[in-house]
Amino acid sequence: MKHCILVKLTPEGKERLPEMLPEIRALFEQTLSIEGVTAIDCKRNCIDRPNRSDLLIEMTMTEGALPVYDASEPHRQWKEGYGKYIASKAIFDFED
Repeated sequence: MKHCILVKLTPEGKERLPEMLPEIRALFEQTLSIEGVTAIDCKRNCIDRPNRSDLLIEMTMTEGALPVYDASEPHRQWKEGYGKYIASKAIFDFED
């Protein structure tokens, strides 16, 4: 399945995104060590409009890997380290 995190950043987060994006990618790449997580991709939006999200994190995983990811250290670090920069987010899971 695909697990997608669509993120709208705060103004400070949007300003800092160029420097944070490599860190965010490295953090999510750690999830590849979780059994069932097979791919990760972080994409920055290329259109700057107020009604757009700023970042898409797309993970490919088995359904059984989702609770392991939710309890993982990279997930905790994502929330603790970058949560202050998130204005809103949406999570969408689908079968590929």
